[in-house]
Amino acid sequence: MSQQKPRQRGGRVLDKATPEQVMGLARNLPLTHSVLEKALEDATPGQLGFLANLFEKENASRAASKRRRLLKQAGFPQSKTLEGYDRGMASFPADWGREQLESLEFVDRAEDLVLYGDVGCGKTHLAIAIGMLACQRMIPVRFFTASSLVMRLRKAKDDNRLDAELKSIGRAGLAVIDELGYLPIDIDGARLLFQAGADSYETRSVIFTSNLEFSRWGDVFGDGDMAAAVIDRIVHHGRIIRFHGESYRNRHSLMKQANQTNNKDKEPAADGVQLERRRCSD
Repeated sequence: MSQQKPRQRGGRVLDKATPEQVMGLARNLPLTHSVLEKALEDATPGQLGFLANLFEKENASRAASKRRRLLKQAGFPQSKTLEGYDRGMASFPADWGREQLESLEFVDRAEDLVLYGDVGCGKTHLAIAIGMLACQRMIPVRFFTASSLVMRLRKAKDDNRLDAELKSIGRAGLAVIDELGYLPIDIDGARLLFQAGADSYETRSVIFTSNLEFSRWGDVFGDGDMAAAVIDRIVHHGRIIRFHGESYRNRHSLMKQANQTNNKDKEPAADGVQLERRRCSD
């Protein structure tokens, strides 16, 4: 009588496992490890393989759940990835490029990035894509527009819980502050924004997106000294990625496409008058 093979329901199956492998897989599970270690002393190879598969699947399920939770907590306005991203309008530093960016080594080192340049060139897309990549790698992220962060901090201050709010934001390994300089911020809001940035210095990474060069950040903060202090911290542990080109939204706008279609539908006559092409159907 032939021995029946165990059914495989998906994923890889560990036919053999050592007690050490099983204990390693159980490291992050809520088990009493001393009890498990004792039980494994008398386990058969089949039992070890079963436990290894069970723990591996449980770990994978927990990791997927954590990634979903991190993506939800981050507060991204939409989903963006690096797949198919057009880097043609982005100029990276000479000694630092795509490989270093996607490795997220700058997050591990609590370094900052400033995505600066023309409107509609992909700054927000890149910031969101990097943030989502960080979530996939189990790094907590928080995403804000500059104006929404100021409003959030202002409300927390009015409710006497500013320290708690800053602490909550500080749990992230990466913060994204989008659209810095797009909307005016009063002096009180600027101070709150400065406080959030100062708390991040050398403790977590911040990605700023802005259409303003550093010389105009004083307009955002309403105080040249405050802006200089923020810039000084960024320059110390940060890099600038510059964006230049025609707005993606403008290039792909419905109005522009309609105009191009209309132009194709017309041809010059001998006297210079535009005549509509006659379309005939058989």
